[in-house]
Amino acid sequence: MKIAITGGIGSGKSYVCRLLAQRGISIYDCDSAAKRLMSTSEQLRQQLTSLIGPDAYVDGTLNKAAVAAFLLQSQAHAHAIDAIVHPAVANDFEQSGCQWMECAILYESGFDKLVDRVVVVTAPQQVRLQRVMSRDHISKEKALQWMQQQLPQHKVAERAHHLIVNDGTQPLEPQVQHLLKLIADEQSSARQLTATEK
Repeated sequence: MKIAITGGIGSGKSYVCRLLAQRGISIYDCDSAAKRLMSTSEQLRQQLTSLIGPDAYVDGTLNKAAVAAFLLQSQAHAHAIDAIVHPAVANDFEQSGCQWMECAILYESGFDKLVDRVVVVTAPQQVRLQRVMSRDHISKEKALQWMQQQLPQHKVAERAHHLIVNDGTQPLEPQVQHLLKLIADEQSSARQLTATEK
């Protein structure tokens, strides 16, 4: 069974992933993988250079400023980069052997099709705003701008198989334990069903 952890910026999904990692669970980080592949894959290097231009890489190193500038110019530019990077990340995840992935843009990227279960981490907007502002040292307006670039939290939560509420008051440990128990029970049921079919 493959499981994705997602949630909007400031929801604390990375923190939940750290709690899972402490329990020995390997989690594939889509964001880190995209950065790694853009820096190391010769195929991506060629595709991004032909899309963005010679400024995409400087002395063989990914020019993040040039990529970001191109990406922010239009929605079409963002989609063009996604069309290059997302398939490479999806393929890398399939080959990683990981059952779990952390992905901020799970539905936008289509990566929800790579997993069997989706866990959504939620938090009230005000809590998320405060977290993003203090973490990234940015204004409220900038934090809101970033949040508005993602799918609304309630739309993501509607499609979840499991929810974890990270509002700063409800303890996370019991929720993570409950999640792991539910998934273990589902896997056990699936194995029994397969055995019965045989």
